[in-house]
This record gives sequence, structure tokens and C-alpha cells, in this order.
Amino acid sequence: MFLFMGVGFSGFAAEQNYGVCSPSKPGLDDLPENCIASILQYLDPPEICKLARLNKTFRGASWADFVWESKLPTDHKFLVDKVLHGNPENLPKKEIYARLCRPNSFDHGTKEVWLDKSSGKIFMSISSKALRITGIDDRRYWNYLPTEESRFHTIAYLKKNWWVEILGELEFEFPPGKYSLFFRLQLGKASKRFARRVCNLDQVHGWDIKPVRFQLSTISNGTGDQHAEVISHGCYLRETGKWIHYQVGDFVIDHDDQNRITPTKIKFSMDQIDCTHTKGGLCVDSVFICPTEFGERLKRF
Repeated sequence: MFLFMGVGFSGFAAEQNYGVCSPSKPGLDDLPENCIASILQYLDPPEICKLARLNKTFRGASWADFVWESKLPTDHKFLVDKVLHGNPENLPKKEIYARLCRPNSFDHGTKEVWLDKSSGKIFMSISSKALRITGIDDRRYWNYLPTEESRFHTIAYLKKNWWVEILGELEFEFPPGKYSLFFRLQLGKASKRFARRVCNLDQVHGWDIKPVRFQLSTISNGTGDQHAEVISHGCYLRETGKWIHYQVGDFVIDHDDQNRITPTKIKFSMDQIDCTHTKGGLCVDSVFICPTEFGERLKRF
């Protein structure tokens, strides 16, 4: 009798504690989507995408427009009109951010711009075909060469010349911040031999006699004073067989007098015009523009 009663009481207790009638504990699915989205907006994009895989609620919160509005550059409407086609403003902000993080070409494919996936900062690359290279049409001195080592799949190659002058110009709305501009150059002509990279240095000469002069100037098109800031310095080209980012200078983008972002005109150049000797064996790939904090990494390699 007592044994039966003990078994019955134990079963009753188990049912109360573990049966289907006990209330379930609240979980992540019970959190309101808008509350989750309010937290996500303070995270970096990679972290947002990781949390979106937790469950349906987090995934829905990760698509909130205000979350990605805070990640887009302040001038993203200019960028969208410049490089995205169709009617992208009707797209969710997350999709706009994703598209801008891919390399987007403009100006007949001679320039590419993209956002860094983690920070949303803007980067740009300008092909050698968008530069004004003195003598580029004379095949005795210059050639365009196809290559897999350039994002534009072609580079300008100098065989030999006395006068080397390369000029570039750009007008663009950069978000406020400090940027660095580089020429991506290589001494020597690379090719593949037996599936290995080799670099021919036979035509490399003249770069250790006089320095190359790099120059950068910026003019803001705002309503205030349009004073041009000019940076100029010399640098010897000595390293051979690998691509080097040679820094031309830094420039700062700020709001104008009416707190607006306006287009900035940037002019840049490199030249070695000492006609007492010839120069040759130079590959010109592109001009690279990035936030200065990222440019510091390029200097280490």
C-alpha cells in the first residue's frame, strides 16, 4: 500500500516538473525584432551577419533599414547614382550596402570604387588607361600589356624613354576623412614560365640616377575659398620584381561652409623629365586611393 502510494506521488511530481503542462522559459525568439535591430546597429557588418544566422527573429532584425543606414557613407546617394544602375533606392539598405562592397566600375571601366565590408570606408582604383601618359601612343616607348596581376587586366609598360610624365585627374564626392593616394608600380616585366612567376629586368635602368617626382593637389568645389593644397616630393625607384605602392600624399575631405559634402577635384602626377639619361622597364598598373589608416598597411610591404 505504502509502496504504491510512494510510486504514485513520485510520478505526480515528475509530471508537474517535466510534463508538457509546465510553462516554457523565454528564449531569443521571444525578443521583439525592433529591440534586436536597435542593438545590431551598434555592431560591425560582419558581426550583424553572424548574428542573423541565429534564428528567424535575428534574421528579420538584420534587414532593418536603419541598421544599414548607419553603415553607409554619408554621401552614399552620390555613390549609388554614380555606380549602381536601375533604381537602387527602392532596394533595402542592406542590399545597397552589399552591392557597394563589390568592386563597381565607372568611367567606361577605367575606375573602380568599393566599400570595405567591415568599416564601410571607401576605396578607389584608377586604371593606367585613365591616366595621361606622355608618349603612350608611340609603340617605340610604351605598350599596354595584358596581365592577371591587375584588377583591370592590363598595365602600361615603358620600354625606354628620356621623358617620363604621367598625369591623372579625378572629381569625386568622398566622405569626410583623411585619404592617401598611391601609384602602384613595378620595375621589371612579369610573366609565367613553367607555371612560375618570373620577372624580366633586362630593360630596367635609369631610376637610380635621379628621383621620380610625385605631386598631388586638391581643390574643393564648395562655396568657400577654393585654395589648392599641393604636395610634392621625390623618390628613387629601386626595388625590382614586385609591385610597390608609392605614396604620393594625403588629403583631407571636410564639409563645406554650409555643412554639405561637395565634389573635390584631385590632380596627381609622377614624372622624371631629366633628359640627360633614359629610363625603362617600368610597369604602371593603377592609382590607389584609400583611407589613411588603411594606407599605413601598404607601406609595410
